[in-house]
Amino acid sequence: MLIIGIAGGTGCGKTTVVNQILHELPEGEVGIISQDSYYNDNSHLSYNERGNINFDHPRSIDFDLLATHLKALKKGKNIHQPVYSFVKHNRTGDTILTHPRKVMIVEGILILTNPELRDMFDIKIFVHADTDERLIRRLKRDISERGRDINEVLTRYQTTLKPMHDQFIEPMKEYADIIIPNNKYNTVAVNIVRTIINDRL
Repeated sequence: MLIIGIAGGTGCGKTTVVNQILHELPEGEVGIISQDSYYNDNSHLSYNERGNINFDHPRSIDFDLLATHLKALKKGKNIHQPVYSFVKHNRTGDTILTHPRKVMIVEGILILTNPELRDMFDIKIFVHADTDERLIRRLKRDISERGRDINEVLTRYQTTLKPMHDQFIEPMKEYADIIIPNNKYNTVAVNIVRTIINDRL
């Protein structure tokens, strides 16, 4: 099994890059795991307490469960990915049955901060985008998809997102095998990754 880690700051366009990589690959051969499914189970906290969690700090992720799931997939076992609600700031209790595939893509802003996960990735990709571009994408997404208010998003960006990005995410570039600038459609980098995957398939 080939495991690919794709990281980068919030709104950098990881999903776009993942979709570009998947384009033209045989369906059913590639599986995707999102770090967002692995936020800690915060059922013991009230809604207001959950709302105050710093979700951009590595401590907010259940890396142990994610690593355990990846190891199980490598052994050919199915896993049950948790389902996370950004509205309730908590796991829903539902799970998604995920089957092992020849290629597993793990994507998330903080996945390269965990040494155990880094060791499990055969290819580590960092998607880079301009800071302004990332803020604009984050604003649009949080307001339209997550029902947030513009002041709330900007405050969170200034107090949490930007400092966490500078402290934990940006320094992870040094571990990346490939850095994909996502300011424009980057066909060459995506084609390289696709070629590596096709070789494995």
